[in-house]
Amino acid sequence: MSRVLIIDDEPGIREVLSQILEDEGHQVRAAEDGYQGLAALSDETVDVVLLDVRLPNMGGIDVLAAIREKHPDTETIMISGHANIDLAVHAVKMGAFDFLEK
Repeated sequence: MSRVLIIDDEPGIREVLSQILEDEGHQVRAAEDGYQGLAALSDETVDVVLLDVRLPNMGGIDVLAAIREKHPDTETIMISGHANIDLAVHAVKMGAFDFLEK
């Protein structure tokens, strides 16, 4: 069973992803912004982070950089409803495992 952290500012996205992942047997925690997400990572070990690109207060790319620096063994998958190739390539070069469109 994997431990998954969802960082997304849209409550509906957090809820749907949480339900799907929990139905598949994963432990899920959710955060509505980057600061809450990074705090959650400091509280417990997480295997995978699903990270939205566009977040209030601290953008997803900045959160990705902090995750790679402080939690290098945690895989991060970027998600976005506003994806473009340049952003996806940049995120993967920064260490994201993958980049998915919502």
